[in-house]
Amino acid sequence: MGKATRYRFREYHVTTVTDPMALPTFEAVCVTGEERDCAAASGELHTPEELTRWIAGHCAQTGHQTYEQTTRTVLRAEPGAWQ
Repeated sequence: MGKATRYRFREYHVTTVTDPMALPTFEAVCVTGEERDCAAASGELHTPEELTRWIAGHCAQTGHQTYEQTTRTVLRAEPGAWQ
């Protein structure tokens, strides 16, 4: 039999910090539908309240009640040390 090879892995620690100079964005897409989704989209909005208003308006016009929400933020990686 041959000699066994051992591998040692180190872990790299990174902390992520939200970039205070970048505004977060919120977006919703209507996924109400049986055969296919409605697919109406809010576009990028900058507050949860704006997103809620868009959803409320779309719901009032269509009766649609199911949405997929995406929230995007810009993060900065702050590298730590190898361990």
